Amino acid sequence: MPGSLIVWILTALILTAVLTQRWWEPRLAARGVDVNGWPLRWWIGGYPRVVLRMWVTWRRVCLINGLSVSNRGNMRRVGDIAVTGTVLRPKPPRMTFPMPTRGGLTVRVYMHPGQTPSPYLSAAHALEHAWRVYGVRVSSPARGQVLFKVTALDPLTGERPAQGGVELRLLQANVGRTEEGDIWLIDFRKVPHWLVTGATQSGKSTLLAALIRGLSVQRVALVGIDCKGGMELGLFRNRFHLLATSRTEALGVLGDLVEEIETRMQACRTAGVRSIWDLHEIDRPAPVVVIVDELAELFLSDGSREARDETEQCAVRLLRLAQLGAALGVHLVLAGQRVGSDLGPRVTALRSQLGGRIAHRSHDEASAVMTLGDVNEDAVIVAQTISEDERGVAVVVSGGRWKRARSDLVGAADVAQIAQTRGPQWPFLSGPVLEKEGGQADG
Repeated sequence: MPGSLIVWILTALILTAVLTQRWWEPRLAARGVDVNGWPLRWWIGGYPRVVLRMWVTWRRVCLINGLSVSNRGNMRRVGDIAVTGTVLRPKPPRMTFPMPTRGGLTVRVYMHPGQTPSPYLSAAHALEHAWRVYGVRVSSPARGQVLFKVTALDPLTGERPAQGGVELRLLQANVGRTEEGDIWLIDFRKVPHWLVTGATQSGKSTLLAALIRGLSVQRVALVGIDCKGGMELGLFRNRFHLLATSRTEALGVLGDLVEEIETRMQACRTAGVRSIWDLHEIDRPAPVVVIVDELAELFLSDGSREARDETEQCAVRLLRLAQLGAALGVHLVLAGQRVGSDLGPRVTALRSQLGGRIAHRSHDEASAVMTLGDVNEDAVIVAQTISEDERGVAVVVSGGRWKRARSDLVGAADVAQIAQTRGPQWPFLSGPVLEKEGGQADG
């Protein structure tokens, strides 16, 4: 009786809310409440249907995927013979009440004694089909428990901005939204260096533009290397302190940055600290983010000795920045279609220093393996499912965990606004970086 009474009360409340929507919606909007941002259609219609499917199919799914166990043994003695059989009604693990989220739900399951999360991870795809949802992610937040994060619909489709409202700190950039509906943050304090790969028109340039937009309003020095004549990064030339548009210029810029980190190391040794973040805020130099668009252009050679020497020096200087730059406030973002050993002998060593990986759509499996294979094998499979219609969608891996995300589109108005932004004056400690004029460097 109490259960049916609760159902009737909830049904009456939902019907009343739907019938009076034209009355309360404009009044809430007048008070600044974004009603359109509420997933009412999911809460009212989709969520109850998914919960009903979960309750109806839970026992059967557990039985088929080996998640159920029996309190009785599966052996019986018939005379002098021990017979092994199959338990007819094994007991499924206990599932708590599903709690709704903005675009899905979460449910906690208590495992049977002796079970591990591995069978539940293997059953994730079966649960997606049984519950008819977009995705099921499995984690184990506590001993003896697994948590299912169910995503009902693909949150990377549509144009609704990500929900968040997180106050960003220095070296954090909001570049889009994740598959969980949250904002996609690139945090250089947590992950100092990033590798971005993907085929042509897969969304790499869109991601770099969103990253520049997020960093342009901060006290961060931006250094760009765009050996395609500056066609991509040249749009933000005024915001960059240094911008190289050829490999020869890039070699000089990288040399200046190596001198900069050596100067910063000397400043840290003098102050008796281990990183620039331990320096007093007044004496702390501005962090530097180096963005390289199309990394392969730095490593391609025509076979001449001069070209081979240039590629070798570029590789050595990039590798040194990656190895020493994190504690000294110098961070790398390297983008390219393929970043494999075919570019040069030092590319593999450089790639191993880039803890953050972002893989957009690729033409072949090898490109996805080069980016994600040494971090997470499951992410490689997911990256290969990105279609040509999902421009800007990528698989992001950091700290061994992966997620799907989509970068925000940066329009012409945003580009013009970024071009008018000025970075910090004299962000470098070393003198010979480039001559300054009004707080900016001539790239």
